[in-house]
Amino acid sequence: MTAPKGLVLVVEDDRAIADLICLYLRKDGFGTQVVTDGPAALAAVRAAKPVAVVLDIGLPGADGIEVCRAMRAADDWTPVLFVTARDEEVDRVIGLEIGADDYVTKPFSPRELLARLRSVLRRASLPASGTVLTVGGTRVDLDQRRAWAGDEEVALTSTEFDLLAHLMRQPGRVFERAQLLSAVWGYSAAAGTRTVDVHVAQLRAKLGAHSPIRTVRGVGYSADAA
Repeated sequence: MTAPKGLVLVVEDDRAIADLICLYLRKDGFGTQVVTDGPAALAAVRAAKPVAVVLDIGLPGADGIEVCRAMRAADDWTPVLFVTARDEEVDRVIGLEIGADDYVTKPFSPRELLARLRSVLRRASLPASGTVLTVGGTRVDLDQRRAWAGDEEVALTSTEFDLLAHLMRQPGRVFERAQLLSAVWGYSAAAGTRTVDVHVAQLRAKLGAHSPIRTVRGVGYSADAA
């Protein structure tokens, strides 16, 4: 079977859920590979080079958070979409903080999972624009999808990059959280704007003193030179 959209690694120890995810992915043109524990997930990521990983948090061997952390520590920035039965905000926040691109919580709609995966992949493969943006000490190359804080290159997830680039395209403009969620993630504020706050915090941590992101209390965020 051909998979024109590439291989998605599905890491899920509940076979019924894995089969349902794979069914929808294959209908949409993706190839699929299923593994059921953390160590197997890391081995499959290295061997199969998937275009994305759909990663359950509650796994035997090593949980999804440990898997994602190990991937990022190895400088592997393959897009990761968390799937979790845990509804605690702290679990979702930790996942985003270590480099996940998005998440869905069980029970979930397979169509919603597919829509979010498409959005993650779209952000990871936006067409080249040939533009370099500079705000203060931060610079992003939209063509190469690379970012620098001062003279040091910074590794960003696709979501972090697009959030930073969106703010830097219009320096000084204040964006509400709901506007950023719609423009960068591609879905409405009904999904919750906490995701925006977590990614902003991550960007600030990575950019350090060079971060151009300013919080406008009660409104949202902007990118300012000073």
